[in-house]
Amino acid sequence: MINKRLIALSGNAKFYVFQTVLLQWAGLLASAVIVFQVAGVIDSALSGVLDAPKIISSIVAAALAAAVRGFCSFLSAKSSFKASTGVKAVLREKLFAKLAAIGGEYTESLSTAETLQTATEGVDQLEAYFSRFFPQFFYSLLAPITLFAIIAPISLSVSLVLLACAPLIPALIFMIMKMAKRMLKRQWKSYVTLGDVFLENIQGMTTLKVFSADTARQEAMDAEAERFRKSTMRVLKMQLNSILVMDVIAYGGAALGVILAARNFASGSVTFAEAIAISLLSAEFFIPLRQLGSFFHVAMTGMAASERMFQMLDMPEHPDGMKTLSSNAGELGAKLEEVSFSYGQGPGVLKNLSLTLAPGGLTSLVGESGSGKSTIAAILAGRRAGYGGSATLGGIELRDVSRESLRKHIALLTHDGYVFAGTVAENLKYAKPSASDSELKNALDQVGLLAFLETSGGLNFKISERGANLSGGQRQRLCAARALLRDCDFYIFDEATSNIDAESEEAIMDAIHDLASKKTVLLITHRLANAVNSKRIYLLKNGLIQEEGTHTELLDLNGDYARLFNEQSELERYGTAVLA
Repeated sequence: MINKRLIALSGNAKFYVFQTVLLQWAGLLASAVIVFQVAGVIDSALSGVLDAPKIISSIVAAALAAAVRGFCSFLSAKSSFKASTGVKAVLREKLFAKLAAIGGEYTESLSTAETLQTATEGVDQLEAYFSRFFPQFFYSLLAPITLFAIIAPISLSVSLVLLACAPLIPALIFMIMKMAKRMLKRQWKSYVTLGDVFLENIQGMTTLKVFSADTARQEAMDAEAERFRKSTMRVLKMQLNSILVMDVIAYGGAALGVILAARNFASGSVTFAEAIAISLLSAEFFIPLRQLGSFFHVAMTGMAASERMFQMLDMPEHPDGMKTLSSNAGELGAKLEEVSFSYGQGPGVLKNLSLTLAPGGLTSLVGESGSGKSTIAAILAGRRAGYGGSATLGGIELRDVSRESLRKHIALLTHDGYVFAGTVAENLKYAKPSASDSELKNALDQVGLLAFLETSGGLNFKISERGANLSGGQRQRLCAARALLRDCDFYIFDEATSNIDAESEEAIMDAIHDLASKKTVLLITHRLANAVNSKRIYLLKNGLIQEEGTHTELLDLNGDYARLFNEQSELERYGTAVLA
């Protein structure tokens, strides 16, 4: 139940946990003072010997002890809160830092829903672990020993019996833990799976409605929810049964203390006041352990969540390089030599591929889907480090370049660039926080989006989540403007003009050609007409360079490039004729 690695990650929480335990212990001592003072007053009242000054002093002492206990309880709750909030901040920071270090590759091993649940619900469960279970664990060990030391001078036999009974609850907790660990792991897995299904259904709601497939998906989600309900009920049944047994031990132990106190009083070995004190303190022997048992399910859920959290933190990440790229705009070229790559244990996507991207100007990668174009883009952008062979930028091996330098010099724009909720200016300034309004407008003008925005609120135009109040073409133009504002040396446009209208495509292509006159630009496109003016075109097929040259040279080869170009041209002529 005490995970050393988790404790090591807790930061300052360890100090606050120690403080909480110390305050609880001080409160226990105050409670013992109250018990003895009250027992003395009751004894005096029943014996008929009323010593007013003594009774008043006992009442004052009990009141002061009660104030001390209340103050300790307040400070204990406060320190417990600090321990839990500190842990949440530390763990979420480490999880985010891990995901940032892995980059886009994390999706190969983790789903978005699982990542979100681990960082939210999972961390919240560990908050309860540190604020409740962890302090209670140490306090429940300290309390019986302290009470034994208090009761032993009065009656050693009673204190020994109570001390012997106290470990029954921890022993029960240990046995339950052995049985419940696998059960709670299954429940957490079921919870994560349900979250995956729910998020996927929400994200694909439009598609499900269009194809009238929402009923089938609802039934599948209902079945998954039922599995989660059953696993949760099994856990609750186990917890309730264990609580019942712990209650029997706790209350039975307290009753045993009362019986022994009464027996000793009857035999004359203790006074009436001492018998009352023993009876009242007997409950205190078991209450901390009983509370530990009630927090047990919180700890187990937290442990199940922490296992997945550690799996995330243990995910392999490629070491960051130490070298930096040159800042000479237009002079940053790239070269791939015998590069191979595969996703996980799957087949090779790139197979000993070699190509050269000369500094400055426009180079295009074309080919059918699945040929490896986007993988090359990801490798050059530093998002896929596990490649074989050699990949260099500006003459420096990519593995040796720091991520910060890559982000500074390379911009990758894909067909699904993310647009955040907020203003246009806020979205653009993610690329350059210090950009002036004139710079923002210039970037928008380059992609042909400024005219529309000037009639809709300008830079303060409010964008909905994921750009829902923009058209597909407008979202792509906004992402392109953000990339241009970054002012990098090397730009990669990966299908940046796919799935948009002709006007938006033309505006983005105009910006790309203008950019290519000053920077190194790699264009990945399925539409070969966009690659016509490239100074070099590479045709990929099955992870290899099948053909290379200028547009004219490739047409003269009369190979796959010429076939694809002619087929696309024929389709476009046919479409134009139909529309006419």
